[in-house]
Amino acid sequence: IADRQEGIGVCGWILVSLSFLLVLITFPISIWACIKVVREYERAVVFRLGRILSKKAKGPGMILVLPCTDTFIKVDLRTVTCKIPPQEILTRDAVTAQVDGVVHYKIHSAVSAVANITDVHSATLLLAQTTLRNVLGTQSLAQLLVGREEIAHSIQATLGSATEQWGVKVARVEIRDIRIPVAMQRAMAAEAEAARETRAKVVAAEGEMNASKALQKASMVLAKSPAGLQLRYLQTLTTVAAQNNSTIVFPLPINMFGSLGQKSTGG
Repeated sequence: IADRQEGIGVCGWILVSLSFLLVLITFPISIWACIKVVREYERAVVFRLGRILSKKAKGPGMILVLPCTDTFIKVDLRTVTCKIPPQEILTRDAVTAQVDGVVHYKIHSAVSAVANITDVHSATLLLAQTTLRNVLGTQSLAQLLVGREEIAHSIQATLGSATEQWGVKVARVEIRDIRIPVAMQRAMAAEAEAARETRAKVVAAEGEMNASKALQKASMVLAKSPAGLQLRYLQTLTTVAAQNNSTIVFPLPINMFGSLGQKSTGG
């Protein structure tokens, strides 16, 4: 709004004076039509002969509006929650997705919201849709799925700078849901399953390698103590017997089979 210093002119003052005179003549009946109540969360922008009175909003409380010369518009200053309809976008890696979100904003300048824009709420919603499509179009699908907070902050900054001249302050932007085609979901699931199987095989192979190293060290210790090997046999038998099995395996020393082979060959 341009800060113009000129007044309403001589004719304007004459009309205002006549309006005051009409109020005085019809007092106290006219007082009920002149006094307006503005709530705590509202501000009233008063126009006198088409010009904004005092270049600022009135309220909260009671305000005086002259008949015939004054009109006013109430502006709600509470936070507005605006749902962005699902937008079909094409990501940077050529994947089609549907994204919807929520924008929280409030009007901090009632005069700018009335004088600089026709419908501030509709304009903010349309601008939020356009900004959402423009920002998400520069991101890949992986960035879109992982970096929701960063993308939301980027949309909030872009939207806030554009709506500043409308007297609107964007408090928060949230990306609610991201929908991708079913074929892409299946492909991503198959890729994730293959990656998990690969990691499982690597972990199993590392476990086998560590187990073989441990067995090698255990065999070296048992080789130095034959009595320890016999105790290990007995411990294994105890473990098998504790499981209530019907078959018990008795281990025999391998050198016994070697000696039997030599006797049979000699015989």
